[in-house]
Amino acid sequence: MRYNEKELLSLSRQRAEKAAELNMRVPKKGSVLKKRLVKLVVNFLFYFRADEEEPIGALLLEHCIVKKEEEKSFSISFIDEPDRRYMFECSSQEQRDEWVEVLTNASYEFMRKSLLFYRNEILKISGKDPLEQYGISEESRFQLEPSGI
Repeated sequence: MRYNEKELLSLSRQRAEKAAELNMRVPKKGSVLKKRLVKLVVNFLFYFRADEEEPIGALLLEHCIVKKEEEKSFSISFIDEPDRRYMFECSSQEQRDEWVEVLTNASYEFMRKSLLFYRNEILKISGKDPLEQYGISEESRFQLEPSGI
């Protein structure tokens, strides 16, 4: 994926949908858990050193698997590299469960499926395509699927 570093930095400074200090381990050999400020903005998960304003890394939450691990931990891995896991440790199971849910729902694919589901439901009830007024009713990426989502 191509990206502009200035735009990514600007995005990292926007209001977070969720943020917290978590222990994090990156998938490098010999890596250990380190306290990081973790911040979700749209579908990017930024991570920062506690005393710095610029992120030291970012994960694009597309084609990824967010999985509950041990009691207070979760992991993020990517479909094309399932053995490379980013590990996160929370302060409680409740915090872990919240993070797993919000990260799972942050991807473009999840939002697209939700849009298609609700579009189909509105069409069933009203008989009208709710996106038609925006001139995108014929756009193939939003086509209604005969089976529900």
